[in-house]
Amino acid sequence: MNNIVWQNIGRFVLLMLLQLLVLNYVYLGGYVMPMLYVLFIIMLPTNTGRIPMLLIAFCTGLLVDIMAGMLGFHALACTVVAMLRIWFADRIITRGEPVVVDTPSIRNGAPQHFVAYMLLLLAVFYLVFYTAEIFSFRGFGGVLLATVCSTLVTALLAVLYQMVFIRKKEEV
Repeated sequence: MNNIVWQNIGRFVLLMLLQLLVLNYVYLGGYVMPMLYVLFIIMLPTNTGRIPMLLIAFCTGLLVDIMAGMLGFHALACTVVAMLRIWFADRIITRGEPVVVDTPSIRNGAPQHFVAYMLLLLAVFYLVFYTAEIFSFRGFGGVLLATVCSTLVTALLAVLYQMVFIRKKEEV
């Protein structure tokens, strides 16, 4: 296997361990639940096909659901993120130009484009997750507040993760 595959396997293991051993137990004020493992799906190589990406995202979410004792909320939200990821990456990161970055990250390409891309996908993830969790639009104000707070905290953690673990101008 090539270097990119090993780096993605390492990223998956590191993010899942961090999520399952630490972040699953962090609840700040009832509105912030950091889910950094979604960064694995956001940073999958741009040349990953649609079907493999959907399967990887579904299995990643399902693994978190099983380990956290959830009912499929993570699998649903991860699959929706994977479906929208291709469209967002094409329009936000590359601005419709041919892809020049193999793996989207804050260090590969323009940081502001990656942050916008990441914020949109995290917001979609949390909106789907929290809406599925309450399975009602009755408390939609709380869902929006939790979505915004969790998105911002997770985005901050994702930027910190990338600053620590991803080297400049490296195709990770």
